[in-house]
Amino acid sequence: CVPRHGFRTPCPQPINQEADTISRTINIIMGLIGLALMMVFVLGLSHSISTGFAGFWGGFPFMCIAICVIAMAIYNYWEDAIRKDD
Repeated sequence: CVPRHGFRTPCPQPINQEADTISRTINIIMGLIGLALMMVFVLGLSHSISTGFAGFWGGFPFMCIAICVIAMAIYNYWEDAIRKDD
């Protein structure tokens, strides 16, 4: 590696395939945990709004938005963690 301005720059290390596999596995597991926590929070919030003061029709718009957001989060998880073709 070429020193730049008197500082040594770190040399690039060869790619370790085993570490990449572990990283993908961790990505899948942590993504699933995060997705589950987000779904529990949003669905619980939707349930709380619908059964509380707002009633079913008052909480219905939030429920529709929550379902769309959860669908997008599931697709993003599938796209980034599971379907990755590295």
